[in-house]
Amino acid sequence: MTILILGLIIFLGLHSVRIFVEDWRNATRARLGENAWKGLYSVISVLGLVLIVWGYSLARQAPVVVWTPPPFTRHLSALLAVIAFIFLAAAYIPRNGIKAKLHHPMTLGVKTWALAHLLCNGTLHDILLFASFLVWAVLLFRASRQRDRAAGTVYLDGSGGATALTIVAGIAGALVFALWLHGPLIGVRPF
Repeated sequence: MTILILGLIIFLGLHSVRIFVEDWRNATRARLGENAWKGLYSVISVLGLVLIVWGYSLARQAPVVVWTPPPFTRHLSALLAVIAFIFLAAAYIPRNGIKAKLHHPMTLGVKTWALAHLLCNGTLHDILLFASFLVWAVLLFRASRQRDRAAGTVYLDGSGGATALTIVAGIAGALVFALWLHGPLIGVRPF
C-alpha cells in the first residue's frame, strides 16, 4: 500500500500545484522555460502514475475488504462511467454544449469516474485510489472555476451537432472500453 500512496502523493501532488501554489508554478515555469517545465512535469507525472499502477497491483494481491457493495451499485457505476466518457469527449470536441455549459468537462469526468468506482468497490486500496482522485477533482474543479471568474473567461456557445457528436463519441468510447479494454488492461471485466 505504501507504493500506491507514494504514487498518489507524487501524481496528485504535482497535479495540484495549480490549485495551491499557482504563483510558484508560474515563476518556476518562467525560470525553467516552457519546454523544460513540460518535460519535468511529464517525467514526474509518469513516475507517479507508474507507482500508482504498481502499488495498486500489489495491493490487489492482499485486499483488505472494508465493505461489500450491493449488486445494484455495478449498474449505477456503469451508467456513471458512460457519463464520465461523455465528459471526457466533451473536453476534446470543439464547440459542444457540454463544455460551453460546464466549462471543465475533463475534471468532471474524473469526478464521475472516481465516484462510479467508489460505489462498486469496497477494498481499502480501491477506496484510497478513487477517493483520492475524487477529492483532487473536486478541488481542481473549484480552483478552475475561480480562475475562470478572476480572468473573466467566456466560453463560446456550443452547437447541437457538436454536442450530439460528443454524446455519441462518449457512449462509443465507454462501450469499447467496458467490453474490450477494461478486462485486459485493468484485470476486471465490468460485464
